[in-house]
Amino acid sequence: MIRLIDLRGSDWDASQVIPRAGQTPDDVYEQVVSIVDDVAERGFDAVQDWTERLDGTVPESLRVPGEVLAASWDELSPSVRSALETAAQRVRTVHERQRPEEMVVDVVPGGTIGQRWIPVNRVGLYVPGGRAVYPSSVIMNVIPAQVAGVGSLAVVSPPQADHHGWPHPVILATCQMLGVTEVYAVGGAQAVALLAYGAPLPSGACEPVDLITGPGNVWVTAAKRAVRGRVGIDSEAGPTEVMVIADDSADAHIVAADLVSQAEHDPLAAAVLVTDSERLAKAVGHALVTQVAATKHSERIAAALTGEQSAVVLVEDVDAAVEVANSYGAEHLEIQTHAADEVAARITNAGAIFIGAESPVSLGDYAAGSNHVLPTSGMSAHSSGLGVHTFLRSVQTINYSREALAGIADAVQILADAEDLPAHGAAISARFNASDGTN
Repeated sequence: MIRLIDLRGSDWDASQVIPRAGQTPDDVYEQVVSIVDDVAERGFDAVQDWTERLDGTVPESLRVPGEVLAASWDELSPSVRSALETAAQRVRTVHERQRPEEMVVDVVPGGTIGQRWIPVNRVGLYVPGGRAVYPSSVIMNVIPAQVAGVGSLAVVSPPQADHHGWPHPVILATCQMLGVTEVYAVGGAQAVALLAYGAPLPSGACEPVDLITGPGNVWVTAAKRAVRGRVGIDSEAGPTEVMVIADDSADAHIVAADLVSQAEHDPLAAAVLVTDSERLAKAVGHALVTQVAATKHSERIAAALTGEQSAVVLVEDVDAAVEVANSYGAEHLEIQTHAADEVAARITNAGAIFIGAESPVSLGDYAAGSNHVLPTSGMSAHSSGLGVHTFLRSVQTINYSREALAGIADAVQILADAEDLPAHGAAISARFNASDGTN
């Protein structure tokens, strides 16, 4: 069901232990660029053509009418409504604490440097709609943007033939709950291009955005790469990943359940256990066979668990497990060991760290209060998960009096000369060397 990699008693390179899965944005980039360029040139007609070709269904209008959004919420079961409201409340509580404070530093008397945080003007939020339905992604994208103060939000999500060509009703209901009224029934590369370039529509216009966020498949990721520079993007997301560091204190049934839960997303999902316990490794292997056979999406999960991106990795000790984890930089990292807090404190590369057996990734996917849009493919070494900061720009302010400038003028001119940029120095001296009687 899942391969075993035994690193005990051997020299190994942590960066080479587990390969990443299959297809990458490079593999589809040229095809995606042709779609993006077509939408940039032909606008609405190109979006409709590609939607019909790739999704096989075209809605009555590209923009979802307000009455469809409202009906989706009204028709939602009370239990799902309550769960969505609870998840949204927890995510909002956490993200409201994320907004950074503005600052002013008095460098010298009369000389201050400030930093202001300004929200992005307009944001496009991508919500997947392929193998699964992701109202949780609506929550995880919309709420940080709202907390940041973004004034204009547009959500795109693929049309569903089973729902009259509209996105899934639970996605639409979540948009309604959060007050998002601009929603488009379009997915894939054409959705990303629509957000980046905008287009006149029969019922108005989709204005171009400044930033595109949200997870998607390899086509969506390649499209975000293609429009990066024209607009900002949050990250290039790859297939989902979970790594579990566990020792002999862990429960094999729980560890297996957590591996299965993430393998459920995608045949390319990575599920990795790193342990110093041979007993646990064997027990997890046996538990996986039983659990996969009993679950709904067993074929998809089995494909993920038997892929080269998934493994049980045996190491000498927890120190070695930490080394593997930091090299891999998992999107989701669970710590199920003795002194789990201490082990977690030694992790430097991970999208999110789930500490202890009672903090599974599934909790973070929905209602812990954390954000589930996280760096994949080892990008946690240099990137962060989605948050309020994603939707903010920092702007520095420089405010010097004449006296404060005079105090540093010589140093600036010396540095300008050292860089052979004399006009820089002249811009300083012009303020002090009278030439027209005004200084």
